[in-house]
Amino acid sequence: MTSFSPQDINDKVGSSSESALSELLSIMRTLRDPKHGCDWDKQQTFASIVPYTIEEAYEVADAIDKGDMAYIRDELGDLLFQVVFYAQMAQEQEAFAFDDVVKGICAKLRRRHPHIFADESGSVASVEKGQWEKIKAQERMAAGKSTDNSILAHVPKGMSPLLRAQKLQQKCAKSGFDWPELQPVLDKLQEEIEEVMAEVDAPNPEQAAIEDEIGDVLFSVVNLARHVNVDAQTALRRASNKFEQRFRQVELIAQQKGQAVHETSLDELETFWQQAKGLSK
Repeated sequence: MTSFSPQDINDKVGSSSESALSELLSIMRTLRDPKHGCDWDKQQTFASIVPYTIEEAYEVADAIDKGDMAYIRDELGDLLFQVVFYAQMAQEQEAFAFDDVVKGICAKLRRRHPHIFADESGSVASVEKGQWEKIKAQERMAAGKSTDNSILAHVPKGMSPLLRAQKLQQKCAKSGFDWPELQPVLDKLQEEIEEVMAEVDAPNPEQAAIEDEIGDVLFSVVNLARHVNVDAQTALRRASNKFEQRFRQVELIAQQKGQAVHETSLDELETFWQQAKGLSK
């Protein structure tokens, strides 16, 4: 019987991974080939595939939520392809290549974990509070990037609004700008809801003002979620999934009664909804 040492196994896995990645990079080059490539892939730019990248990230989250490992594997492959796509376009512009992306993240992870990885002298640093943010600030300074010293600097405006609200609040909380108890958070949410209704019930309601107050309510809900250790995006995604499941059940109940949803009274739809809730428990 042939035996393998741990190093042999690591070498074998590494070789297999490198081979698979090389094939993926080769496929990407072929798809972008000016003469023989895919017409759609050849037309894409950094900006044009951003929506697909965001969509693929959400599909990974959906797969994880479902707990289906085969689905997770497939969606991670789609997300990896997005990274490879950007790297190929950058290489065509002689800006950087996929290897540069990998080397960059490897160096960054080692640099940001000095308590794990030894430096050039072989020393391992002790863990310090705020170490991650401190190292990131040093990196930005070394790269000659923005000197914005606000604690809210570098929270991307391109994030989904829900995630950005959560990130801004987390940044402020780390600096001490946060309620230490839950009750003020609940009071603030109630206050914002009342302000929405005041605008809605105004003699001449202004849509912009209503929108502004609704935004404050949503921001306050994110704050409530954060205070009870709930990820707002995950909670909303699951709530949307639950709503979809129950509404589809309502459609099925209506269909079984020979009715279409749009032809059914609201009272009867409410009855169907309660039935659907009972079935999903």
